[in-house]
Amino acid sequence: MQELSSFVALGDSFTEGMDDPGPDGHFMGWADRFAALISTHHSGLRYANLAIRGKTLHEIVEEQLPLATALKPNLVAFCAGGNDILTPGTDPDALAEVYEIAVADLRAAGSEVIVFTGFDTKTTPLLRSLRGKIAIYNTHLWSVADRYHCHVVDLWAMSVLHDPRAWSEDRLHLSPEGHRRVALRTAEVLGYKTEEAWDTPWPPSEESRWMTQRRRDLKWAREHVVPFVGRLVRGESAGDGLAPKRPELLPVCAD
Repeated sequence: MQELSSFVALGDSFTEGMDDPGPDGHFMGWADRFAALISTHHSGLRYANLAIRGKTLHEIVEEQLPLATALKPNLVAFCAGGNDILTPGTDPDALAEVYEIAVADLRAAGSEVIVFTGFDTKTTPLLRSLRGKIAIYNTHLWSVADRYHCHVVDLWAMSVLHDPRAWSEDRLHLSPEGHRRVALRTAEVLGYKTEEAWDTPWPPSEESRWMTQRRRDLKWAREHVVPFVGRLVRGESAGDGLAPKRPELLPVCAD
């Protein structure tokens, strides 16, 4: 990777960092962790994070993209469309067209771009039914990345994230350890050597009894999935009224 002076992250809750609490009351997440990792290679690196939970692809493009291009960063992380994919009735082909226009704008502004595929939901009850939709969207993202010479972090292929310990209680957002592993993987994709491997096997865990796990699945669906999808269908967002946690390019060492 060429010498970097600035990095901007765009997106939704994944890039904002839910559920990875930081010491200042904000979430950390993979992007904060990645910025800290690469700052050891780039003295004076400045970092901004414009991501806000609950944002759809169109909202990210309309609200965050102009801010990012105005900052003229060397590197942009662009992950968007996850909330759209979870919304019933959305078309991954149409979403990909919007995504491609955004990537073209970022590249035209002179930024290197990191693209993130969607997660493989095969181990998540209820959400596994979306695998086909996610796979179609991912195929488009790979094509967009190829056309515009973007870096790709293939979250779908990160089988280490199939472990429940990679996810928070709601199973919709990564745990701190899940975010840490995505940060390490992102660094690897961009050519940085790290002291730890993102795919280090998890230590053995105690298996839950089948009935206990089913009760947990039902409780999770009732308390997290149903309310979440309901908000998406109604057009409500957990990020309404929230501002980006790091709207300006600031030195990473200021954290």
